[in-house]
Amino acid sequence: MSPIRHSGRRSSIRALLLLGSSLASTPVLGQTPTADQPPAETAAPPENVQDIVVTGTTSRNRPLITASADITLADRAAIDRRAPRSTADLLELVPGIFVEGTAGGLSNNYSVRGLQGGGQRFIQLEEDGMPIIYQGGGADFFFSQDLTIDRLEAVKGGSSGVLTVNGAGATINFLSKRPNFEEAEGIARASAYDFGLLRGDLYYSAPITDKLAFSIGGYFQSSPGVRDNPFSYEGYRVKGALEYRFDDGGFVRLSGKYGDIKEAYYAGMPYAYNDGKPSAVTGLDPQRDNIGGDSFSRISIPVSTFVDPDGFRDFRYTEGVRVKTKQIRLDFEKPVSESLSVFGRGRYLDLSYDFNGLFPGSGTGNAGLASAVDYLTPGTSPINGLLTAGRAAFPTATRFGIRNLTTGVVTGSNQTAALNGLNGNGFLQQTTLNHDYQEGHDFGMNLGARWEVESGSIKNSLTFGILYYDVRRYQDQSATATALNDVKNNSDLYDVVALDANNAVIGTLTDNGLVSYGNWGAGIRERSDESISLYVNDEIAIGDKLRVDAGIRWENLDSRYDEGNAAAINQPVPAGVGGVVRDVGSTFDGTFRTVTDKKDAIAWTIGANYLFTDNFSIYARYADGFQTNNTDPITKIELYEVGARVQFGRIFSGSVTAFQTNFNDQFYNFIDPVDPTRQTAFLADLKTQGVEIDAVVRPTNWLSINVTGVFQDPTLNNLRLNGVPQTGFDGNRPERTPAKLYTITPTIQLPNGLGEVFARYKYVGKIFADSGNAVALPGYGVTGVGATLNVTERLQLSVNADNIFNVIGLTEGNPRQGQTQNADSGFFYARGIVGPTFGGTLTMRF
Repeated sequence: MSPIRHSGRRSSIRALLLLGSSLASTPVLGQTPTADQPPAETAAPPENVQDIVVTGTTSRNRPLITASADITLADRAAIDRRAPRSTADLLELVPGIFVEGTAGGLSNNYSVRGLQGGGQRFIQLEEDGMPIIYQGGGADFFFSQDLTIDRLEAVKGGSSGVLTVNGAGATINFLSKRPNFEEAEGIARASAYDFGLLRGDLYYSAPITDKLAFSIGGYFQSSPGVRDNPFSYEGYRVKGALEYRFDDGGFVRLSGKYGDIKEAYYAGMPYAYNDGKPSAVTGLDPQRDNIGGDSFSRISIPVSTFVDPDGFRDFRYTEGVRVKTKQIRLDFEKPVSESLSVFGRGRYLDLSYDFNGLFPGSGTGNAGLASAVDYLTPGTSPINGLLTAGRAAFPTATRFGIRNLTTGVVTGSNQTAALNGLNGNGFLQQTTLNHDYQEGHDFGMNLGARWEVESGSIKNSLTFGILYYDVRRYQDQSATATALNDVKNNSDLYDVVALDANNAVIGTLTDNGLVSYGNWGAGIRERSDESISLYVNDEIAIGDKLRVDAGIRWENLDSRYDEGNAAAINQPVPAGVGGVVRDVGSTFDGTFRTVTDKKDAIAWTIGANYLFTDNFSIYARYADGFQTNNTDPITKIELYEVGARVQFGRIFSGSVTAFQTNFNDQFYNFIDPVDPTRQTAFLADLKTQGVEIDAVVRPTNWLSINVTGVFQDPTLNNLRLNGVPQTGFDGNRPERTPAKLYTITPTIQLPNGLGEVFARYKYVGKIFADSGNAVALPGYGVTGVGATLNVTERLQLSVNADNIFNVIGLTEGNPRQGQTQNADSGFFYARGIVGPTFGGTLTMRF
């Protein structure tokens, strides 16, 4: 076995694909190159060769320098160097992708080319050329990288919207290692990080016969998440494949994936806001602390008996987000003649997740972050309605107070010194308990053929096919309730109590800390989609210099949306429930309002690439794409881009792309901050102009510097809320969208193949928390360092530290506070990056 090498971001991909270039490969978006090839690290990278790309193109063995789309590659070494804690972390390897990776291991937000934060539904995540889920957004629930993944390829705009569904913004394709037909190959990895992550990965592949081979891999982990947490979450995922090769170069592969994993989830937390700069609230470390903890372990919430016959639904912070995945998949390729080949791939995914997440400040916004004294003062209290009901229920009460449900300590409103000294800040807040359960299936299929002809100096590759998806989701987000808690790490819940003159409790206003039920509506929904797409993509090479590409996809979508109706009169709470709130809030009545919709749309693109020399090319592309969203309106996306690529051996390779993207009629719903049981419809046009760079400079054999970034000017126009024009928003920047975003990664190769050391600096420019641009979140830069040491030929040690200078960085404000946020009180809610983390991996090959 050859020594383990990290030879740079592109070199191993280049060597691997060059070695396999004479073998047949699938002519569709994101196919995995076929080859009975040695591992990438066993081949020394040849000089002056080009990267071969498979995502976003349909010709076989097409070098990146000849592509007419904005394509990015990241090999296994780049993935390991990033040391991702989530799928979203990996997307930072793609220039122009803004990642809000503050939620934890999953359910993170990401966007592309000026689209507002949280626009991940425009970015299709794929595994081996098929969408992980049809809709795009939420795919990181059902995918996580492990040793079965060989590399990442990404294409932004262009052919992405034609060759896949719901990928008009970008396609990020994770390509798996292929079964080894030559020899047995094994990799084992142990990982540990200072915040409590323990993980073991395993991959093994071997031939069974000269035509049949298998692979299996996956991981098991235990982690409390990156923030302080009294609970640890366990889980595993495993993936296996059995592949048979035909004598003529085709193959058939059966694979499956199974997983049951829990992850921590983090939403916003309070920050102080002084002169436009975020800082800590006294008593709360924004870099490490976590509002959630023991008090939220298990809370029974009253709910409609049409949801649960016993009238209760449990929120369990001990479960975090639990995701179950069951998938079976079949892929095949078969040459029919020298010029014609057919291909197919299909997968059935059975899925579910049980989401138990805390959302401090949700709905109430900054108004819910108030002093404990104010909370107990009628007329000014954020829960004044509750106090009014308490006066009526306990007319003999002298005053109100709070009772800590952990310690049992009661503090009256007259004990102002004690209230103001609470945790050093004197604050109470309202935190929404979001229990969101979803289950369903996602079936996808891609069948097609490729026809290649050559006549003189002209080569043409025509690919055509059909995409079919059948998708269903059932959602139970009932029993979303609000609790009263303090502002500290592992916060405590409080009951509001009625007191006599001696501060003795004579009655309780709340229910074990709960101040309201049914906050986000009835919460029962079901969605289904049946989608059929026909696509054609043609790539023609005229001589050695010019290549012209064009593609078109027509999609027909048949959708249904069932929204659970709320009863005219809310159901009473079950017997024995305390407090003065006597109904369960918005009550599902067992019936549905059904909306059906049939619609179709066309995506098309045309591009050209001219190769001036073997090392320099320019390209141009126009794309007209769209995004489906069940029964909601289709969003149109228009893209113009021109780019140049250059490569000079190992010294320099890179690209620069100028683009303009128009997101017309961008639509989504958000919770109305005035009435959280209702949703507000956001509709606007977004326009972005920008320049994107992706370059690697190697001034010496031992030093490389990778620079990626985007500099853009995104603007809003024609914004409407619930159909009402909001002219004051015109010209604003979309919420949570940076104008500047770049990463610099210098890497030093150690002598004698010992390994490498590297640093990573990521800068995120200023963003706004809202489309009204009222609250600006300042830009920040994060520095990380790491090293990889080849201890022996088979043993490798890697260490990685992130945010070593403990920078405060906010990726978003409080998205449930609406489009006109404020921080007039000097405090606000936001989601922040974590402080310094350190860990490493030990990898053994056998």
